[in-house]
Amino acid sequence: MESRIKVIVFDVYGTLFNVYSLEQQCEKLFPGKGRELCELWRRKQLEYSFLRQLMGTYEPFYTITRNALTYSCRQLELPYNDQKIENLLDGYLHLKLYKEVEYVLKSLEDKQLAVFSNGSLDMLKPLIKESPLKDINLKVISVDEAKVYKPTPMSYQICLKQLSVNREEVLFVSSNTWDIAGAKNFGFNTAWINRQKIIFDSLGVTSDAEYTDLLGLINQNS
Repeated sequence: MESRIKVIVFDVYGTLFNVYSLEQQCEKLFPGKGRELCELWRRKQLEYSFLRQLMGTYEPFYTITRNALTYSCRQLELPYNDQKIENLLDGYLHLKLYKEVEYVLKSLEDKQLAVFSNGSLDMLKPLIKESPLKDINLKVISVDEAKVYKPTPMSYQICLKQLSVNREEVLFVSSNTWDIAGAKNFGFNTAWINRQKIIFDSLGVTSDAEYTDLLGLINQNS
């Protein structure tokens, strides 16, 4: 890893925690529709954050997540009620880590580590506290501080303010191509975790490094 890197910043949803680990819970509530609901929910969650940013109508990510879920249930004509919605929303506070995450972050504890997410702190802090990452020294940063969503340049500026570093001193790690594109455009060094083995979006930038999982961050130096 380059010596100029002072901090490694990780995206949360899809990078450290598997948002699709809710599929089983969705399936239990809506038999035969679990995967479809889980996938549509995530797609609309991202879409709503992008649209609200463009419209200038910011709402916390928890509200967006709720709205995306109720839309998805209506779209799929699922018999939902308040209790089912609350049960699924609570699942976002107990997402499963990808299998290598705990090991990798513990291996990198000699470095300054942070997470930076569109998620609001009322979602992020309980999620991390209930996970094996609770004992790792992680700075938790949310876009909610400035009320602007990634991948806007203003959102990544929050990291510089919170971490007191220059943009070239940050290694930003995400599994989301739109997030990597935004971070790279801002001036961060980037590592794309290509868990789905897809191609990178055509957005005029590309990642500095690409790995199939987070192990690549430590294997590159072994």
